[in-house]
Amino acid sequence: MTDSKRAQAESGSQAAEASLAPPKLRSKKACATAEEPYVHIYHHGAVCETDKRGHANPENRGPLDLVLDATEGFIPLWAENVTLRWRFQERSMALFRNPDAARAYLRNLMAEALLLWGDAVPVRFFEARDAWDFEVAVSPVENCSANGCVLASAFFPDGGQHELKVYPTLFEQTRDEQVETMAHEFGHIFGLRHFFAQITETQWASVLFGEHQPFSIMNYGPQSEMTQNDRDDLKELYRLVRSFELTEINGTPVRLVQPFSALRIPPELAFA
Repeated sequence: MTDSKRAQAESGSQAAEASLAPPKLRSKKACATAEEPYVHIYHHGAVCETDKRGHANPENRGPLDLVLDATEGFIPLWAENVTLRWRFQERSMALFRNPDAARAYLRNLMAEALLLWGDAVPVRFFEARDAWDFEVAVSPVENCSANGCVLASAFFPDGGQHELKVYPTLFEQTRDEQVETMAHEFGHIFGLRHFFAQITETQWASVLFGEHQPFSIMNYGPQSEMTQNDRDDLKELYRLVRSFELTEINGTPVRLVQPFSALRIPPELAFA
């Protein structure tokens, strides 16, 4: 066997052995460094799982715009007079020593988060047992990495059924941080991406609208806080879109969507 063939055979043997060996992770510090560009961190190490962190200045645009979800090639926002029907996921409520007290606590937390958005909230919410659009679920385990812990996760507007998931670490935060975290997740439900959402990758495409400052409930780090500009921008956005004065934003079409429940229950039974 020539040296060349021997080297090829040894290389093939090593590759075969490598494919059978369990993969090895980097050190915790190296893993954290590798993950950092993809992680949205806010509230003292809390991680947002609903959206991805983007560049500080995408496509050289200034940080003065509300960021909208456009991952499907269009911007989905809720149609007028939409009611999102929700319920508690019973199997996750069974995790609590007192499920009724847990439900009451979460209802109040959600209500306080929605109050932060004030009259800018573009949809109604109704607790229902059937024909639901999302479930409020609590994970039995934490979701933490070296970069921080996920406190909650939500979804963007569409016609599917989803979860507003809460992780145990949320309950370890101060009351204000819990409320702001839920307000942040409601922002995603309204169609908002992170303040500096990455728009150079079509997988996480977004579009900019509005004139608010870097301090925003959809931002990350110490600048993640609710502002009047957040409310004003969201309210104006939905006003323009629902009046059909705004049908596209920066060339991306806007599409008004209905929730899962809207097409499955008669209007007269919507609040039954």
